[in-house]
Amino acid sequence: MAGCGDRKQGLAMRLRRVEGQIRGLQRMVEDDKYCIDILTQVSAATSALQSFALSLLEEHLAHCVAEATVKGGPEAQAKVKEAIDAIARLVRS
Repeated sequence: MAGCGDRKQGLAMRLRRVEGQIRGLQRMVEDDKYCIDILTQVSAATSALQSFALSLLEEHLAHCVAEATVKGGPEAQAKVKEAIDAIARLVRS
């Protein structure tokens, strides 16, 4: 995670929260909780993971892509294409 710097710890903490939500979902299934309650928690976990992805993308654009565009050349074009492809994957998910 090059370029994440101070945000690395925050990003890792967010992932630990998502991990906890997923473990909670597993317990809900094992405990035969009501389906709608499980689906509500799936929605919350999905939103948390999407929020994490957007934060990571923002960090990538602000550091990796910005640095590459300052340098210019084929690396800059590759970083921009890579970011566009990542955004497309997020939009489709």
